Amino acid sequence: MKITIACDHAGYELKETVKKWLSEKGISVEDEGCYSNESVDYPDYAHKAALKVNNGLCERGIVICGSGNGVNITVNKYENVRSALCWTQEIAQLARLHNDNNIIALPARFVTTEEALAMVDIFLNTAFEGGRHQKRVDKIKKPK
Repeated sequence: MKITIACDHAGYELKETVKKWLSEKGISVEDEGCYSNESVDYPDYAHKAALKVNNGLCERGIVICGSGNGVNITVNKYENVRSALCWTQEIAQLARLHNDNNIIALPARFVTTEEALAMVDIFLNTAFEGGRHQKRVDKIKKPK
């Protein structure tokens, strides 16, 4: 599995930890930035990760900012992206089971490193349930 990861300055340290954890598990990671904790604009990096998932260059993505909201809003602008802002393991699991999310947005200022890694693990290892949820996911692209 190939993962893209991006963050802003508030998410930099968590991104580096997640990236190292993924690499230790043998998972290919494409780092779209940012590359320090100096102030940056989160959309610049979130767009790069979203494009990789949207265009099928990476199967999944992880985006991180202080609240998770900014990066989540940004990546959900893309047609083939379904990003979920997750702050608990249960939410991360339900996002995969019911929504088939392909990007997880993490709020670096509101979760511990251990919580973030547990959510990423769930995100990577939980399959979409399909069934009754598939028709709902299909409706996401087709507003009435």
